[in-house]
Amino acid sequence: MEPLLNFSAVLPEAILLACACFILVADLFLADRSRNGTYLLTLLSLAAVAAAAWEPVSAGTAQYAFGGMFLSDSMTAVLKVAAILATAATFVYAQAYARQRAMWRGEFFSLGLFALLGIMTMISANNLLVIYLGLELQALALYGLVALRRDDPRATEAAMKYFVLGALASGFLLYGMSMLYGGTGTLDVNGLAHRISAGQSVNLAMVLGTIFVVAGIAFKLGAAPFHMWVPDVYQGAPTPVALLLASAPKLAAFAIAFRLLVEGLPQLAVDWQRMLAVIAVASLAVGNVTAVAQTNLKRMLGYSTIGQMGFLLLALLAGVVGGNTTITAGAYGAAMFYVITYALATAGCFGIILLLAREGFEAEEIADLRGLAKRSPWYAFMMTLLMLSLAGLPPTVGFTAKFVVLQALVSDGASATTWTLAVVAVLFSLVGAFYYLRVVKTMWFDQGSDTNPIEASQDMRIALTANGVLVLLLGMLPQGLLALCNGAVLRALGG
Repeated sequence: MEPLLNFSAVLPEAILLACACFILVADLFLADRSRNGTYLLTLLSLAAVAAAAWEPVSAGTAQYAFGGMFLSDSMTAVLKVAAILATAATFVYAQAYARQRAMWRGEFFSLGLFALLGIMTMISANNLLVIYLGLELQALALYGLVALRRDDPRATEAAMKYFVLGALASGFLLYGMSMLYGGTGTLDVNGLAHRISAGQSVNLAMVLGTIFVVAGIAFKLGAAPFHMWVPDVYQGAPTPVALLLASAPKLAAFAIAFRLLVEGLPQLAVDWQRMLAVIAVASLAVGNVTAVAQTNLKRMLGYSTIGQMGFLLLALLAGVVGGNTTITAGAYGAAMFYVITYALATAGCFGIILLLAREGFEAEEIADLRGLAKRSPWYAFMMTLLMLSLAGLPPTVGFTAKFVVLQALVSDGASATTWTLAVVAVLFSLVGAFYYLRVVKTMWFDQGSDTNPIEASQDMRIALTANGVLVLLLGMLPQGLLALCNGAVLRALGG
């Protein structure tokens, strides 16, 4: 019997909850001119949470809490730290933008921290109800963040779309979980696999439950055909919120896909692999082809996300061969590596948008990047690295991420279907390279009329530079992060 309360397993979440509540109350007594105190306190809180979350990596052991419903291991630690860094980047990049638009308030910080708490809960969830609890905590906080500029009709419209479609997707996921519970009699993720392998027949209800679960996960990832909300919400939401939406929640969605499909339903792999294959190809097609026609940079990044999630799903579907997940654990390591590096590159892209924005000007159109190379060659170089990474071109980390996914698809024992999927992925990546390189061309070769100097705080300049340099360094030296992901996944699978 697992311990009911193992405090060390939930220490990061406990610290984050306490800090979020303290910041929410403390901010009530601060004047607007003192709001930097809230910002610094938030960053210090995130640093403390990251330090606590990293402990399982050094310990190398898995811990359970709440009777096995909550898991803390190397995989959860790496994903949590990545989500914490993405959230911290959101606050750092948002400074000038949020101040100029009356968003630099306590609710911006507290809602961001509560969204992170939901994300971390999803990452560590080892029970169907805990997964749903974390999902709703994240979703409710993000709904509030999208609508934070309540006087902006675009933000209000985006929040309404996100809320309605998000509620529908949550219903899909909950309905699928109820069917899985009805078929197995357990809410424990590992218990699902054990009871199916113990001889319980896979009936129609469990197959239908798997379908609804896959649909819910696809929505949270922003994969086609459940992608309709992504470009609209990215475009309408305040840019710092779009940054948060595009990065940290994808890490949590990968975690619940891994827990539910790989650990919980390996015996149903034939069914969910076919669904993931269709969704992956649809995402690659819709995301990359539609992005070509976009002129709004945030909307283009929305369609880019759809295409990127198609690649992630290809890695997920490549990991089970004959019901065995340990033989091809490298596929899940590749998927984990992919989603972390995607979040890194996407956060930097939104950071450049926030850098160029000023009061009364959003810098959302691709045309707004004209002449950036003359205004600031360094930031144009950073944006170039980020675009090359999303396009999957060397020497950036995006090339390595796509390479390891394709390598997993065509590994030993790969079928003709997976070879075909690899070819399709490469072809659509070539299509995607066009709209990423168009942004590079706009920055370096088009003449711009804006000659205003680019102003940024010291911490924002450091963060943006570190973001771009990491994309380059991890592309040239990916072994450390890749080994960390592979090792964490292998330990999660019991290897």
